[in-house]
Amino acid sequence: MGTYRMCVCFTRRFKTTEAEPPADVKGAFKKYAEGGTHMTAEQLLRFLVEVQGESGASISDAERTVELVLQKGHHIAKYTRKRTLTLDDFHHYLFSAELNPPIGDKVYQDMTAPSSHYFIYTGHNSYLTGNQLNSDCSILPIINALKRGVRVVELDIWPNNDTKDGVHVYHGWTLTTPVELIECLKSIREHAFSASPYPVIITLEDHLTPDLQAKVAQMITQTFKDMLFYPESECLKEVPSPEELKYRIIISTKPPKEYRAAKSKQGNRDNSLKEKDFDEDDDHTSDSESSEHNQDDEDKDDVDHESHPPGACTYKSLITIHAGKPKGGLKEALKVEADKVRRLSLSEQALEKAVSSHGMEVVRFTQRNFLRVYPKGTRFNSSNYNPLIGWMHGAQMVAFNMQGHGKYLWLMHGMFRSNGGCGYVKKPDLLMKVGPNSQVFDPKAKLEVKKTLKVKVYMGDGWNLDFKQTHFDKFSPPDFYTRIGIAGVEADNSMKETKKIEDDWTPVWDEEFTFPLTVPEVALLRVEVYEYDMSAGKGDFGGQTCLPVWELQPGIRAVPLFDRKGEKYNSVRLLLRFEFV
Repeated sequence: MGTYRMCVCFTRRFKTTEAEPPADVKGAFKKYAEGGTHMTAEQLLRFLVEVQGESGASISDAERTVELVLQKGHHIAKYTRKRTLTLDDFHHYLFSAELNPPIGDKVYQDMTAPSSHYFIYTGHNSYLTGNQLNSDCSILPIINALKRGVRVVELDIWPNNDTKDGVHVYHGWTLTTPVELIECLKSIREHAFSASPYPVIITLEDHLTPDLQAKVAQMITQTFKDMLFYPESECLKEVPSPEELKYRIIISTKPPKEYRAAKSKQGNRDNSLKEKDFDEDDDHTSDSESSEHNQDDEDKDDVDHESHPPGACTYKSLITIHAGKPKGGLKEALKVEADKVRRLSLSEQALEKAVSSHGMEVVRFTQRNFLRVYPKGTRFNSSNYNPLIGWMHGAQMVAFNMQGHGKYLWLMHGMFRSNGGCGYVKKPDLLMKVGPNSQVFDPKAKLEVKKTLKVKVYMGDGWNLDFKQTHFDKFSPPDFYTRIGIAGVEADNSMKETKKIEDDWTPVWDEEFTFPLTVPEVALLRVEVYEYDMSAGKGDFGGQTCLPVWELQPGIRAVPLFDRKGEKYNSVRLLLRFEFV
């Protein structure tokens, strides 16, 4: 009896059957193959235009698709003279993430508007390998971020106390081990445009003496040479477009000021953790200093050359996007000036306060100026915050800890899959429009439903190839279910769930969900798969993705899934249908 039971476990455990094509796929094949057993390229073209919404598809596109499907499907030995698809071929085509993806992979937006008109893929403390307190600083996370398409890299620069004339990058007031600035700059030069030709912005959090600023100016100009963009005037009225700035490096920081004794500012790194005001100030200064720090130095055009050595002026001349908080409260900080563009940095809590009382002023500010939002300092474990609060108010630089993982980072990845993954996503018109009486978009306003997205979740496949047979359950195939929903403005947020399919590596759900959207322009589709685990109380993770709703291609699509960190699985994917009504 014992042996018999083991046999049962063994067969259950390794049984993987190929699921049949869903009824909708069979129906589409029957309709477009006109009742026949094979679909020609001409018939496939009709399907592409009428069901998949690919109005620009040509007969040569359809022929090429047939060719690729047949090659992929091991038909090499038995090519028929007439290239046609069987039902299985058609199903394999629809379920191929390479041949039938949910969104396009080309840059299609207008890239000629001023750079402040775009959401920009932005990293926070880009040099950290792990947590914010005692992880190593390294060039590797910078390289990884650039390869992913991140366009804004943040470096905290401090004097190297050992050599007196060197410059270190590390997270101030913490125990993180430093990395040389020159190493970071060289790695940016080498990898800046590996994923995208559009400009890389380096935001410097500067804690240097004027002498060291002069040295950094020299390092930057010598490392980047012709790649470096030099602004024509001290304060630009508009930052040039991503198109004009292709393959260029841009510097954004506070203009230099009279040097205050660094000793009081830096303290002893090993003992200074308690001194740091983690929550509010991205310059890591104490409260007593921050009021002095917040002065608007951009107005000091007449540089005092006795207190500023010439090198510091050179440093100032490299800054394209000037950062700084003007004196006074929030209203002053959000003032829009006609003759200059600047960057304002707010912590996630400061942003929440600002939008609760001055939401439309924030939108108005971001129509011309840059707003950078950064994680609160207590996120020691490199977690993140809801990026949509920043985006729905027009914030261009929603800075994220790319070393972390979790729901909010998945949303960040999803946003920047948009526009061919180039790292710049044009802000929707509604955030740029000014109506009568200077009215701008109000994210809090109750709006009518503009568009409804219907998503049908057919099936999933590929776990048996990407996971060990015993990964989810030692004795039987997994019990998968899918969670699907929207992240966007508050009225549009929702999350729904399919039933769980027991004991199946290739689950078929065949369930449809409806999502009414008031602001589809900033909505992201969230998709997560879990394996139901009764004993754990919550499911084992089986994959996720996040997709920009405004780019979803209609029709039946293969949707590849990613792991917790955002790395794509080799084989795991879902078959979904998207329809806008």
